[in-house]
Amino acid sequence: MKKILLASTVLLASFAVTAPASAETHRAECFAPAFETSTISYDAKEGPYKIAFVNGFAGNDWRIQAIQSAKAWANRADNKDKIEEFTVVSVGNDSAAQIAAIDNFIAAGYDAITFIAVNPTAFEPVIRRAQRAGTILVPFDNVLDTDKIVQVNESQLALGTLKAQSVMDELGGKASKILMVNGLPGNSTDRDRRLGMMSVFEKVDGLEIVEVVGNWDTGTSQKVVADALATHGTFDAVVSQHGSAGTINAMQAAGHPIVPMGVDGENGVRMLMSELSIPGISASQAPAMSAIALEAAVELLQGQELPQTIFLPIPQVKSADLKSGENYFPDLPKSFNTGTGYAECFAPFTPDELLAQTPDNN
Repeated sequence: MKKILLASTVLLASFAVTAPASAETHRAECFAPAFETSTISYDAKEGPYKIAFVNGFAGNDWRIQAIQSAKAWANRADNKDKIEEFTVVSVGNDSAAQIAAIDNFIAAGYDAITFIAVNPTAFEPVIRRAQRAGTILVPFDNVLDTDKIVQVNESQLALGTLKAQSVMDELGGKASKILMVNGLPGNSTDRDRRLGMMSVFEKVDGLEIVEVVGNWDTGTSQKVVADALATHGTFDAVVSQHGSAGTINAMQAAGHPIVPMGVDGENGVRMLMSELSIPGISASQAPAMSAIALEAAVELLQGQELPQTIFLPIPQVKSADLKSGENYFPDLPKSFNTGTGYAECFAPFTPDELLAQTPDNN
């Protein structure tokens, strides 16, 4: 019988064997190895397991849905028998509090801990303590500056490249002026997504690129895009890292023509794409990767060998393939993230399955 425990303190990982990665890695369709990554394995441990998810900040819709996705995974019939206890905790933006929580879970004998790192550079001592205790750590989304543990993410470089290439395909490879709505400055995710976009745009002859900082926020994006339109006029296409509903709203308010767009995966964004017949692509960093990190933790506990850096397939849909009730949901909040799972790993969660989970630590 699995118990779901919801605590206020926390966690982390175990001694690993590493080897070069190959195309033959375990369940490579799901746990796809990043380029030139190694693999990691541990001695198999008999279940059921005690697992914790130590979240940091929980004040936005993406993080809330990540918590709901983790709980939905733990409650699926296929997973219940594997888990003795499942604990969820959020610690805010305090790196010391997150490390203390992880240490507490290690001391409590937890078999594995997943987490979104508050500070990716502060975990080397925790990794060593987890290894000594035999606790497996699997960070995801905001991963660590280490190659000693398995980490789960999407390629942010590939995500930026995908959006940029999609709009250029819509334009037949030619454009004179494009607007880029970037994310939070100084963040590696923003850096890599921008690099991916620039890898496409820098090859376009005569292209003027106007960049604004949207901070991955709908309101901020709407303001900076409105300012860019007032200053620079019309654009041939737009790529937006996140907060894309604000970008679209600003363009509509300014009477800007419909142009190809590479946007995020929020429900409201896809609703606007469908309503306005905006060509392009919606692609997302899916909060359901919290569930994939749990899946990876169980595989490692069972002795499977996984890539040290896992790049999940990017959830995406072209505007022509948008279908109400399938990849966007008019009856759900606009802030709902359509990245409800990775079909290459297991059946994505239904909206009802996610919304049935409490969106906090209770």
